[in-house]
Formats: sequence, structure tokens, C-alpha cells
Amino acid sequence: MTVAAILGALWLGILTSISPCPLATNIAAVSYISRTIGDKRSVFLSAALYTLGRMVAYVAIAFIVVQSLLSIPKVSIWLQIYMPKLLGPLLIVVGLFLVELISVNLPGSKTQRDFSKFGHVGAVLMGFLFALALCPVSAALFFGSLIPLAIQQSSPVLLPLIYGIGTAVPVIAFAVAISLGSAALATAFNAVTRWEKRLRIAFGIIIIVVGIYLTLAHVFGIQFI
Repeated sequence: MTVAAILGALWLGILTSISPCPLATNIAAVSYISRTIGDKRSVFLSAALYTLGRMVAYVAIAFIVVQSLLSIPKVSIWLQIYMPKLLGPLLIVVGLFLVELISVNLPGSKTQRDFSKFGHVGAVLMGFLFALALCPVSAALFFGSLIPLAIQQSSPVLLPLIYGIGTAVPVIAFAVAISLGSAALATAFNAVTRWEKRLRIAFGIIIIVVGIYLTLAHVFGIQFI
């Protein structure tokens, strides 16, 4: 397990957290945990449990996918041989989603759930269910970037866990701001939400460039050095 892989998983989670759908769910989570804004301990605990719920969901999905693929000898060998060749084109597709050159409208409806009656357990349920509400951008980041990274690092638990923490960063930041009695982090969060599209497009361009480089190097055998 490399430090770069860990930081990469965390960054993918943070990028997911400021993407449109997850950002909306995180704002809903902030509204939920702020119901007890007078009790700093309760706010922080709710944020931690919400993060736990997201982590459990992502680890469960990634573990099933990664472990299933790696446990089948033929598939595992095939991935070891062809993953470097597949990673480049896959990153290009993910980047195209992020810069919105590819878009998918998924059918579905938003359902309001009353988690407050479950107390702190409601925060865990909210985190778990919100994590499962994948939209095209978050699905592209999770299945198109995190899963290949987890397969490459043979890490069906740790990297998804770190990714889950990253996806809850806005909620964690809000809880810390409340605990410290400061609005600085909340202001920073609002600034980030305003820059969401620019950050997403910039990262999408970077991913496309990296994808093109890997494709040229591993698929077409072009050596740049």
C-alpha cells in the first residue's frame, strides 16, 4: 500500500463530496446534525456516525467487487495483465463525465426520510443510504477510479474506507466548526461549494490527460522518456 494510493483515495472521496449529488446529500446531513446545534458533543457524534455510515456502505460495495474479482484466479491474472491497458481508457471516460462531455440521466425520485426518530442511529442510516445514492459523477469516481485503484493495490477495505471519510469531509468540517465555536470552516465549506464546478472540471481535465498518457504508453507502447 503506497502513500500515493491512500492520498488518492482520500482525494477521490473529497472530490465526490463536492460533486452535485453527494454535495446535496451532505447539505441535507448538515441540516440534520445541526438540529442539536446547542449540544456540540451531539453534533460531533452525529457527524462521526454519519461518516461511519458512508464508510460502511463503500467498504461493503468495494469489498464484494474487489474480493470477488481477485478471488477468481483467471480474472485476477487477467486483471494483472490487462489492468494497466484498461486504466488509461477508463480514466478518460471518467474525466469526460467530470467535464460533462458525457452525461447520463438516471430515473428515480427523491424521498424524504425522517431519521430523527432513530436518534444517533439515524445518522448512521443516513450516511449508509446516502452513500448508496450514486449519481453518474459519483459512480464514475467510485467504480471508474477507486475500484481500479483498490484492485491494483489489493485493498478491498482500507482504500474504500479512506474514500468514505473523504466523501463526508464537508459534514466533518461543519461539526468541527461548531465544536470550535467558529464559523471559519463553515465559510470555507460555502466557498468550496461555489467552486465545485471549476474544481470538478479541472480535475476532470487532469484525469483525461493522465488517461491519454497511460493509453499511449500501455496500449500503443509509446515511450515518452
